Amino acid sequence: MNDVTSLATEECEACKAGAPKVSDKEIEAFLLQFSDWQLLEKDGIKMLYKEYSFKDFASALAFTNRVGILAEALQHHPDILTSWGKVALTWYTHKIGGLHRNDFRCAARSDLLLT
Repeated sequence: MNDVTSLATEECEACKAGAPKVSDKEIEAFLLQFSDWQLLEKDGIKMLYKEYSFKDFASALAFTNRVGILAEALQHHPDILTSWGKVALTWYTHKIGGLHRNDFRCAARSDLLLT
C-alpha cells in the first residue's frame, strides 16, 4: 500500500475546537510524499492547496461533485473553485484555524477520486 492509499484509508476523526494542529514536521513529510500539494498560509492559517487539470468543464465539474460527495460523507468541507478545465481544492480545518490530520486524509482521498 503506498503512502497516499495508506493515509486515505485512515478513519477521519471528528474535529473540535482545540484539537491539535499537525506539526511543521508532519506538514513537511506530507508535502514530500504527495505530488503537487502546496502549503498556503493566509491570515496566519496554514492550508493545503492543489490545482487539478481536466480536459473540459464537464470533467472538472464531475470531479467537483465527487469531492462534494466525499466532503459531505466525512462532514469535512474544502474550499473548491471550479473553472474550465481546472479545480482548485483547499483543505484546512476551520474550527482550529489550521491543519489537522483529517486535512491530509482528505487531500489523499481527493487524489484517489481521479482513478
